Amino acid sequence: MKIGTYLLWAAMAVGTGIIVLLGYFVQIDQIPADSLIGNIFTLRLLIMGWAVLLAAVALGIGLFNLFLVHWTKVSRQGPGWKYSAILIVAFVLTLLLGLILGPDSRVVLFLFNSIQVPVETSLMALLAITLSLAGFRLVAQRRDLISLVFVGTALLVLIGSGPGILSTEGLFFSFFAGLRNWLVQVAAAGGARGILLGVALGSIVTGLRVLLAVDRPYGE
Repeated sequence: MKIGTYLLWAAMAVGTGIIVLLGYFVQIDQIPADSLIGNIFTLRLLIMGWAVLLAAVALGIGLFNLFLVHWTKVSRQGPGWKYSAILIVAFVLTLLLGLILGPDSRVVLFLFNSIQVPVETSLMALLAITLSLAGFRLVAQRRDLISLVFVGTALLVLIGSGPGILSTEGLFFSFFAGLRNWLVQVAAAGGARGILLGVALGSIVTGLRVLLAVDRPYGE
């Protein structure tokens, strides 16, 4: 009985994956809607709609779980419960304003631009300081070529990103600005593309293993 159930789930997963995958390789506009293949691609759109709906439900469950965790901390007055209370109040207030006024209202946009954007900017500034401190500690412990290249690249990018560098003309400033742009647009972009290629290959392999029923994340 258990083997039959696994085979049923595997067949459903493989069939669903193939239907969705074929939609990226076949021109749907050139297929009659009342044909068998057209009905299959209509089913593909329905499956993708279900997937989006399930993703939205999963996001809602995650937000509800976040609310429950902080509500429990506030109820028990555990360590840092005051920050949890602030998070709950801000969460409920933002949710109500977004549902009542809409995400494009002036109040919601004001909250986003006045709170969310400064907080994210501050976190990026802390990330830059933490990165510089980690680089100096790395050089203090390991004085090799890779460590020096890491610290030097981080410092050049930080110097080239300064407001005085990007807004001031001159040979000295233009050199650092140009070097920073080259590091960001060529070296860093190349590394990021390599990482994305690795992620894509890993996703393809994982997807093929699920489509071939080698891995069954839907079973035990």
